[in-house]
Amino acid sequence: MMERAESGQKLYTRLRLWEFPDQYVIEPTNGSAGAPLAISRKDGSMSLIDQVPQCSSVRVPKIQTIFGVVGLLKLVIGSYLIVVNDRECVGSYMGHHIFKVTSLKVFPCDHSLKSSTTEQKKVEAEFSALLSVAEKTHGLYFSYEANLTLSAQRLHDLGDESKLVPLWRQAEPRFLWNNYMMEVLIDNKLDPYLLPVIQGSFQNFQAAIGKDIVEVTLIARRCTRRNGTRLWRRGADPDGYVANFVESEQIVQINGFTASCVQIRGSMPFIWEQIVDLTYKPKFDIIKPEEAPRVAERHFLDLRKKYGSVLAIDLVNTHGGEGHLSEKFSTAVQPVLSDDIRYVHFDFHQICGHVHFERLSILYEQIVDFLEKSGYLLVNEKGDKLKEQTGIVRTNCIDCLDRTNVTQSMIGRKMLELQLRRIGVFAAEETISSHPNFDDVFKIMWANHGDDISIQYSGTPALKGDFVRLGRRTTQGIITDGINALVRYYLNNFADGTKQDAIDLVQGHYIVSLSRDMKASSQTGGLESVASFPLAFAVIMLGFFFALLSLRQVPYDMKHLFFSLLWASFTVGIAAFVRANGRIFCNRPRLHKPRS
Repeated sequence: MMERAESGQKLYTRLRLWEFPDQYVIEPTNGSAGAPLAISRKDGSMSLIDQVPQCSSVRVPKIQTIFGVVGLLKLVIGSYLIVVNDRECVGSYMGHHIFKVTSLKVFPCDHSLKSSTTEQKKVEAEFSALLSVAEKTHGLYFSYEANLTLSAQRLHDLGDESKLVPLWRQAEPRFLWNNYMMEVLIDNKLDPYLLPVIQGSFQNFQAAIGKDIVEVTLIARRCTRRNGTRLWRRGADPDGYVANFVESEQIVQINGFTASCVQIRGSMPFIWEQIVDLTYKPKFDIIKPEEAPRVAERHFLDLRKKYGSVLAIDLVNTHGGEGHLSEKFSTAVQPVLSDDIRYVHFDFHQICGHVHFERLSILYEQIVDFLEKSGYLLVNEKGDKLKEQTGIVRTNCIDCLDRTNVTQSMIGRKMLELQLRRIGVFAAEETISSHPNFDDVFKIMWANHGDDISIQYSGTPALKGDFVRLGRRTTQGIITDGINALVRYYLNNFADGTKQDAIDLVQGHYIVSLSRDMKASSQTGGLESVASFPLAFAVIMLGFFFALLSLRQVPYDMKHLFFSLLWASFTVGIAAFVRANGRIFCNRPRLHKPRS
């Protein structure tokens, strides 16, 4: 049962897209006798047709191969078809090929814009520009046959009957990246064209342990409920859905056995934010602190319903701004603590510092009882479930990236060792580190996993990745961390606002409304409409240059001292203004209203 997970209706694996002047036609070319799909270039309306229209000297189409339809997005006037333009096979899962999206392409269905007003065209152009950002989305994966949105345990529990329905119907909506964009295709009952896509990571390797061949897979599934960028999506919403919520599943297959262990990460589950303002580390603000216990309760009750018992590991600092958040987390979770919900605080930086990550063994001693009790999935070669996972470890730091990656990789290593001992591959005291080749590829797998999750949220690979990858901190790793920290600062302040808008648009968190967006566009003005950090920076550097130039002339003419002080005062004044009004100089999201 665990070897293959097939769906009832096959998806088209290869398609030909014809660009006619008035419509796009998508034709299955994988040997299927399925009907071609026609999409109007005027309004995006869809219909199945008997055959591809005839070409003529005045109707010469462009033709290209595509590998799947991601969905259709409706904006103010036009609609936009989004397809998989290129793909790369990255491994297999339950006997099926897994593909990574290497290129998305947007095809506009906006001919109706020709009869629109100038203002309508302007608003449409602003929204459609966000789709160019969405085309660059990192870490999208799909399979034509396997359901990547569900863990191995959930797939096993659902049984074969669930696979009789189309693949998109089997999918877990919270992990379905294109859930919103598929709605039009679902309404038109286009099941063979509906390609479920997840965002996250997929890592896979095979290695030898003695005479046995082990295959290890690591999948990350990013939740779409509160998806976004590092500083523009923090904490939880009022319903308890948290930012950077990712489900990580480690699967091992050996000698006919399949074992799986799931972990999760997510921002601290109460309403807090950290608004960019040009400072390196903007201050933390807790919003509606009186609501924190209720929001945390909703979050943990939802986790208990989905995963069973919960162990929350909080890795943030005890002191400073982080300490204030940790204290609120600890207080907010108190009312729901029970035998099924536990909370452990472990000050990662204080205990491990920047190099002594082996001290995570202290944390492991605190949680080993929970890990052994909650267990893992184990299925034999006949498909019988010998053991199941009854609880989940939830790990967080501030970003749920760097410290979290190191901690989750440690837990993944310990659980894999338990599984291999249970299957009989490892002796009682045998560990992964006693098999150097296996150990090396295992470390690389978790390091790549952490990098993928980090790039999606922060824009850079994970910090502290050298420890996960090599098992120790290195000078080069520390230097790389410094560079990545600076890149994060730049992206967070000057790029992520637009990226956040693109995420909200394609995932349906912001629904375009003609009357609302026309009004919002016309009201843009004031200082925010002209504030530009590059311009302000250029003015500051120019003032600094003239101050130095005048200062060099002072020995020849004392009046230049006055001009030097004047330019210096001007430069300091501009710098102080930018610092005091940092928020308006940052690249901020413009789409604020939630989906109604």
